[in-house]
Amino acid sequence: MQTTIKDILSSSFKDADIEVSGSESKFDVKIISDDFQNKSTIDRHKMVYALLNKYIISGEIHALTIKSHTKEENEGL
Repeated sequence: MQTTIKDILSSSFKDADIEVSGSESKFDVKIISDDFQNKSTIDRHKMVYALLNKYIISGEIHALTIKSHTKEENEGL
């Protein structure tokens, strides 16, 4: 499932750095993308949830922790 999540996110967030970890139905996702520029944390998470909604509804993803930053924000971490 990790590979599926990464592939889905990579196809929508071009030039993003994406890390996916976890197992069973609990996953952590870290996305560094300038697509998040000028977006609130809630809006960023909505973008990710919208892409993975099919798997959330089916139960394949039960818990999803999202860390979403722009490249500039990530440099300051």
